[in-house]
Amino acid sequence: MAARKGTARPNVSKDDLLKYYREMLLIRRFEEKAGQLYGMGLIGGFCHLYIGQEAVVVGLEAAAGEGDKRITSYRDHGHMLACGMDPKGVMAELTGREGGYSKGKGGSMHMFSKEKHFYGGHGIVGAQVPLGAGLAFSDKYRGNDRVTFAYFGDGAANQGQVYETYNMAELWALPVIFVIENNQYAMGTSVQRSTKSTTLFGRGQAYGIPGEQVDGMDVLAVKEAGERAVAHCRAGKGPYILEVMTYRYRGHSMSDPAKYRTREEVQKMRDERDAIENVRDLLLTGGHATDDDLKAIDREIKAIVNDSAEFAKTSPEPALSELWTDIYA
Repeated sequence: MAARKGTARPNVSKDDLLKYYREMLLIRRFEEKAGQLYGMGLIGGFCHLYIGQEAVVVGLEAAAGEGDKRITSYRDHGHMLACGMDPKGVMAELTGREGGYSKGKGGSMHMFSKEKHFYGGHGIVGAQVPLGAGLAFSDKYRGNDRVTFAYFGDGAANQGQVYETYNMAELWALPVIFVIENNQYAMGTSVQRSTKSTTLFGRGQAYGIPGEQVDGMDVLAVKEAGERAVAHCRAGKGPYILEVMTYRYRGHSMSDPAKYRTREEVQKMRDERDAIENVRDLLLTGGHATDDDLKAIDREIKAIVNDSAEFAKTSPEPALSELWTDIYA
């Protein structure tokens, strides 16, 4: 299938635009706060921020339905917020507190919400892809029309287990959407230096899996592509691959100075392609909101994020007895 760039403007309501603006801004402000707390020593271990990639998960959640599942890698905070998880519970988990979604035992890389059908960020590169196919298999077995979104990056796209999963997913016609969040640098190696493939979604053709490439800095284009993928899966036609071209503004993790690219490159992307600014411009030029309206939304979002940080700071650390719960043996 030919690559799509999503340049046409689909019809979208004022309420939807405001919803996407608010959701992307929540992720942006939450991640900025998480970065601050990490610098203060309140978040330990690894922390991978989603700043710059907000349109990917917000656009795809707009195409998802009740009961659909999602699973991703360790760059997972944005996915949690977009599927409706409480910012207080997410931030408390990041800081290792009892009020967190995994009782403070999972941290940034490993938290879950059965209620929101969020099956975790996963620390093993590519591990979530076969797990995502397993989630889709459970829905096919039950005979419902649910879909699973299995997110992974351009770096993980070179993992062997991804292609073993492609083969099984197509063979069994599993309702799984493989979402490649191509932020172009994996951990720190440009995709141009790590693969000779002109596209990553195109690798699915060897298994008979259709797919497309979409502009991941455009939330409306992502939603439109997501709807095509969801319709394909719900119709019983098997898996679909979305290669979403996005860009992270920060380093791979908080310990990455990102010296493999220039500051000018990052600033150019911020100035010309920022997903949140794109929707802001649509709201202002369309007469859907004033500058004051959007400033008020920003203040509201900052208050929500600050409340989540205060909740995390005041939530106690888990008791030592929690070391012996939620384990197999």
